[in-house]
Amino acid sequence: MSDPYVLVLYYSRHGATRAMAGQIAHGIEQSGIEARLRTVPAISANCEATEDSIPATGDLYCTEDDLKNCSGLALGSPTRFGNMAAPLKYFIDSTSSLWLSGSLIDKPAAVFSSSSSLHGGQESTLLTMMLPLLHHGMVICGLPYSEPELIHTQSGGTPYGATHLAGQHSDQPLDDTEAALCLAQGKRLGRLALQLHD
Repeated sequence: MSDPYVLVLYYSRHGATRAMAGQIAHGIEQSGIEARLRTVPAISANCEATEDSIPATGDLYCTEDDLKNCSGLALGSPTRFGNMAAPLKYFIDSTSSLWLSGSLIDKPAAVFSSSSSLHGGQESTLLTMMLPLLHHGMVICGLPYSEPELIHTQSGGTPYGATHLAGQHSDQPLDDTEAALCLAQGKRLGRLALQLHD
């Protein structure tokens, strides 16, 4: 049996969600468990198009086995009209076999998101991202108010999960508060994954 790991699965178009994923992965590893960063390919309007199985740059594409064998999951997406981005939803929609086998039952999961405006649907995106994870039987891990940055944030951060305000041109880096909340979410998820791991 391989060593336990937490899967940090995300889609990022301009790099903001990827930056959050990196901070969350750092927090996971600080808790004493491996973090495995994975992404999903973009969706093409051309039905004939196919993506290479290995991206030219960045993190590897997620496989069903990456998800099946994880001890925990952090799921991240930019906000698209108050919901997760289509490429990530497309991947999640393809996981029926894991639902049938119960592979993800009782594993902890957390969600995170980035949007271009402060009230651009961050919380609804996080809440809707939780729904398929609940159907899979996962245990949702939010951000408790014991994290002081959650009370003082002037940008991203919710009790449902870490968020980031990327700005109108998606070019604002994570601020210190957002980075701290990503790190805290990763640490908590990593601790729970270790506690719940068989």
